[in-house]
Amino acid sequence: MHPTVHSFRTSGGVTLGVEHFGDATAPLVLLAGGTTILSWPDALCEALARGGRHVVRYDLRDCGASTTVDPESPAYTLRDLAADAARLARELDDRPAHLAGIGVGGMVAQVAALDYSDSFSALTLAGTRPVAPGPVDDDLPDHDAATMGRLFSRSMPDWSDRAAVAEFAAEGAEILGDDPAAARTAAARRWDRTPGTEPAVQMANQLGMVFAKLDCAPRWRERLPELAIPALVVHGRRDPFFPVGNGEALAREIPGARLLVLERAATAIPDAAAGEVAAAMLALY
Repeated sequence: MHPTVHSFRTSGGVTLGVEHFGDATAPLVLLAGGTTILSWPDALCEALARGGRHVVRYDLRDCGASTTVDPESPAYTLRDLAADAARLARELDDRPAHLAGIGVGGMVAQVAALDYSDSFSALTLAGTRPVAPGPVDDDLPDHDAATMGRLFSRSMPDWSDRAAVAEFAAEGAEILGDDPAAARTAAARRWDRTPGTEPAVQMANQLGMVFAKLDCAPRWRERLPELAIPALVVHGRRDPFFPVGNGEALAREIPGARLLVLERAATAIPDAAAGEVAAAMLALY
């Protein structure tokens, strides 16, 4: 049985899909999806809850159970998504929260921790990089071209067909080096949670295409040395989307950050690594 996903309306007027694990009075760990809550494996959320944390994972805007308006033309910026994280953290607990972001959610988390430093006590960044979508800095490894060619040359599925969407996700996971069975299950669950049946909405939820259209200016990489909270950077050694050099750069540029490289992982955190990642997150504070 999975915890119930419900809507949470922030003081900024945005409705976010959230899911809770553990004791609501325990210290908060807020997990920004990349893009939906299912980017964070159940096993990791459960391990953190067993470790004495109130775990809340949430969907970014235009994803899952969160406010969905027009994923093809988002009327908000990366800074707005960072503000969502800060508002949600403050409204769930009056104590500073441990913020974590995975993939594009990791970009949201970096900006949130920089712009709203009083709201957060620790930071975990998984499978992400220190710059926005688009041209990469010369010192950072870009997406693996051959893998991206295979991934994005495929024909799109019928987004109204649950089984086809799940199979499409499984094939993509195999290309990326992730677990196809886990991806198939997560995609089916994500499809069940997607509001409406418009293909554009489905694509935004499944592939995070909405994020590529966001205004992510100004840059934040040069501000990373300002971070003064404990930080953990988690990265898969085999990640072809954001190669591990991106995680290494984050760990170098955030003062005192610990780098945890998952030797057998690619873009996703495998269930087998959930205990190790949870222990490292719990050790931050």
